[in-house]
Amino acid sequence: MADTQTLQGPARLQQEIRKSRFLVQAAPIEDAEAALAFIGAVSARDASHNCWAYRYGDQYRFNDDGEPGGSAGRPILQAIDSQGLDHVVVVVTRWFGGIKLGVGGLARAYGGCAAECLRLAPRIMRLAQTRLRVECDFALAPLLHARLREFGARKLAEAHTAQGLSLDFELPQTKIEAFTHFVREASRGRADIRPTPIELPWR
Repeated sequence: MADTQTLQGPARLQQEIRKSRFLVQAAPIEDAEAALAFIGAVSARDASHNCWAYRYGDQYRFNDDGEPGGSAGRPILQAIDSQGLDHVVVVVTRWFGGIKLGVGGLARAYGGCAAECLRLAPRIMRLAQTRLRVECDFALAPLLHARLREFGARKLAEAHTAQGLSLDFELPQTKIEAFTHFVREASRGRADIRPTPIELPWR
């Protein structure tokens, strides 16, 4: 996985196309759950449609919200990908103005508005991330949690096992060696650390 770009923060753009009003709202995300939470928070109840897409590494989803199939959600996702962005969610809200745009016109409107919003939005580099699973005894967990920030790591999941705990972390690839060394030293070689399986993308 290479370093990627994401948005520096939330972004908005409003356009009128053949009397329909389009409002684009985009934001960086840390996981798929954050994307769905953003979609729920910014979707307008009085709008005709709230169409959206997100990209989170290999995971992605898109939704046409009642527009003709392929005319909204997929063009929004294509706008994200064509801009070379990752860890991003985009919601395009439409208030129908009385003029039908047709499937092609809708795709150009949704995709074009999304692409313009993303093009104008400030960006930051996101270091390539790796997911690791650490299986250790309970006594090591507090030390791991206390040192996460030092390695730029983020805990993704925690589960109890017969041996103790199973902890999933995401951290920059450049920190893998140092993190692995720390875990082995702290556990005196008893902890097991390995890459976690990559989740299948949403289709």
